[in-house]
Amino acid sequence: MFATATLTALALAAGQAVAHGGVLSYQINGQTYQGFKAYNTPAGQTSIQREWDTYNPITDPTDAHLACNTNGASLGSGQQSATVAAGSKVTAFWNDWPHAIGPVMIYMANCNGACTTADPASLSWFKIEHSGLLSGSVANGTWAQGQLIDDGSSWTTTIPASLKPGEYLLRHELLAIHTSDQPQFYPECAQLKITGSGSAQPSGSYLVKFPGAYKMSDPGVGIDVYSQTNVYTYTIPGPAVWQG
Repeated sequence: MFATATLTALALAAGQAVAHGGVLSYQINGQTYQGFKAYNTPAGQTSIQREWDTYNPITDPTDAHLACNTNGASLGSGQQSATVAAGSKVTAFWNDWPHAIGPVMIYMANCNGACTTADPASLSWFKIEHSGLLSGSVANGTWAQGQLIDDGSSWTTTIPASLKPGEYLLRHELLAIHTSDQPQFYPECAQLKITGSGSAQPSGSYLVKFPGAYKMSDPGVGIDVYSQTNVYTYTIPGPAVWQG
């Protein structure tokens, strides 16, 4: 009986681990940075990524942990940052991503000091890239997350070349909308030290808070994609992309 119970527990754990997912690693200037290992204690882990505890989605756009996932905490002495020149490319790698319907969104936030002690929910976030419906109808078309899957469950983005140097959080977010009127948010954050000679900083409507940037009534959040067979546009939630 003990062996059966143990196998059942292991099967359940494995089922949890492959159910959805998140960013597992990053590649920056040819160097690979391992992400936080979800379902494991943060004690002893070192990563540029903030803690995230589960492969399951956040389903409430007002969830307190929407900024950097549950629980988004700093790893303390194990928290690292990657030094990245403005204008460089960052590639994020997910597990074998299972959801092909929905947008990809990339944000940054200036920590205004050391990111290791920053609270993600208190920061002002700006979007540096997004991609949604690529072709076809909302119900049957090709989405950015489908492209992400085709690219080996990866996405490459460019840090704005004019961005002012400093410590920033980089936030990758997948919004899966394959379940009608039930959004699934998958955010993960990594710490970067941006170098360069730029001086640009976003302001005004480019800046948002998490939570606060989304609401269920947003047309791209609370959506039944399957009823929109003759709709060929999709409104990506959040602010406009800041180009630098």
